[in-house]
Amino acid sequence: MRRFPPERIVCLTEETVETLYLLGAEERIVGVSGYAVRPPQVRREKPRVSAFTNADIPKILALAPDLVLAFSDLQAGIVADLARAGVAVHLFNQRDVAGCLAMVRTLGALVGLPERAETLATGFEARLAEAAATVRDWPPPRVYFEEWDAPMISGIGWVSDLIGLAGGRDVFPELSRQPAAKDRIVTAEQVIAAAPDVILASWCGKRVNVERIRSRPGWASIPAVRDGRIHEIKSPLILQPGPAALTDGFDAIRACLG
Repeated sequence: MRRFPPERIVCLTEETVETLYLLGAEERIVGVSGYAVRPPQVRREKPRVSAFTNADIPKILALAPDLVLAFSDLQAGIVADLARAGVAVHLFNQRDVAGCLAMVRTLGALVGLPERAETLATGFEARLAEAAATVRDWPPPRVYFEEWDAPMISGIGWVSDLIGLAGGRDVFPELSRQPAAKDRIVTAEQVIAAAPDVILASWCGKRVNVERIRSRPGWASIPAVRDGRIHEIKSPLILQPGPAALTDGFDAIRACLG
C-alpha cells in the first residue's frame, strides 16, 4: 500500500464498492467491476475496469491505485498479475454471513474507518437478529435455492444462513459450506427427494425461467412446484456477499417465505 489510509482504491467486485459508499469513502474509489450496480449512481460515477474473472490490467495500473480489493479464488489470476506489477491487493474470501460482517469490519480497518465500519456491521447484525426473532416459532419451510440451472447448483453459505434467519430450512445445508460451485452441484433426483416447500432461484447473470423449472421431468410432485412457490431473487441482491445480501436480499427471502 503506497499510503495510509489508501486514497485510490479499485474494487473488482460489487460488495466492497457498496460498503465503501456506506462508509462515506466513495470518493476514494477510482475503478469498479462492471457488475457494480449499488448504489445506482456508481454506474455513472466510476470507471469500469473488470468483469468477474477477467480485468483490464493496463487500465487498472493507469489508475495508480493504492489498493485493489478482490474476492475469492476465481480472481486469484488477476491478483497475481497485479501483485507482479507491484500493486497492493487485499483478497476477501467470505462465504457465510459471519464472513460478510467480517469483510465490512476488515475493509473499515483497511481504509482507516474502523468505527464507522463497526457501526455498520453492528447495524446489520441487529437487523438480522430482530428479523430472526420474529420467526423463531414458525414451522420452517424447506427451501431449495438454485444458483445455476445447468448444471443445477445449490446455494452458497451466506444464502443458506439467510434462509435460516428468515425462518426457512435449507434442504442442502452441508453443500452450502462448499466454497466452489462445482462442489454444490445437485441432481434433479436429489431435489425431488428433498421435497422443498419453496424454491428460490437466482441464476447468476441471467433471468430465471420459472416455467422451465416447473416443467422439469418429475418435479410436479415437489410441494413448491405443486403449490406455485417458485420465486426469482435478482442476483445483484443475493449473490453479492455483502450489504446487498444482508439487507435487500434477506428481505426478498423473507417475502418469499412469508
